[in-house]
Amino acid sequence: MNVESNVVPATMPETRPMYWSVRRELWENRSIYIAPLVVAAVVLFGFLISTIGMPGRRRALLMLAPEQQRATIGMPYHLAATMLILTAFIVGVFYCLDALHGERRDRSILFWKSLPVSDRIAVLSKSSIPLVFLPLLVFALTLTTHLIMLLSSTVKLLGNEAGVATVWRLPFFQLWLALLYALVAIALWHTPIYAWMLLVSAWVRRATFLWAVFPFLAVAAFEKGAFNTSYVGSFLNYRLLGWFKLAFVPHQHGSVPIEPLAAITPGKLLSAPDLWIGLVFAALFLAAAVRLRRNREPI
Repeated sequence: MNVESNVVPATMPETRPMYWSVRRELWENRSIYIAPLVVAAVVLFGFLISTIGMPGRRRALLMLAPEQQRATIGMPYHLAATMLILTAFIVGVFYCLDALHGERRDRSILFWKSLPVSDRIAVLSKSSIPLVFLPLLVFALTLTTHLIMLLSSTVKLLGNEAGVATVWRLPFFQLWLALLYALVAIALWHTPIYAWMLLVSAWVRRATFLWAVFPFLAVAAFEKGAFNTSYVGSFLNYRLLGWFKLAFVPHQHGSVPIEPLAAITPGKLLSAPDLWIGLVFAALFLAAAVRLRRNREPI
């Protein structure tokens, strides 16, 4: 009896190549998590320096109206979250621009193609970095940063019951839930941007940033010069920042929502046609990137 003919080859779970592909991306691109860590450290360092004069500022803070107190107390916490979100976006853009171009440039694509990992899994694993990993990292870093800031403020104001009470006046749990919701909204809204960057990374031979950005800027400049209109510029601005007006209730300048969760509007976001149109284009871009990775040769 032929024993070899009865041996059934082991099947690899489909999630395993994806898991190891993501780990490979994190191992090869350490700036993905180092840059946000550095920004979080800088924000914390600046906040710790600002605590030197905190007791005096708290006395002046108690003279303000409750809404102004809330806005002043929450400003450094909102700034920390904003800085980390902005850093994650920049890191995600430059990572996507180099993700497929870099492996063609250093010819490592020849090695990775020899492994039992499809081009689809390779591209999806790379897209998961800005869409899944970075938002989760930003949330974890923001939560940790906020806790350290809260603890340092409390220690600095020990003995001042009124000052300590003002520190804990912010609804931190609701703020963190609203932050998590905002990160999901940003990831969904920016999916076509990251997908376009991956497509350019798989397509061009050099100057990926110029090829990804310059055509849109050139068209916007031509429109402004020829017709004195700015529809393209408005579209680009909307594609970058339009998520906020759809995901949250816009407030008047200077006003702060008392309940952060009362300001979220997930139904408005998920029912927006622009969101789904963007996701359709993102799927087309990713499909094109998979095809290009399969056919493109090393540079």
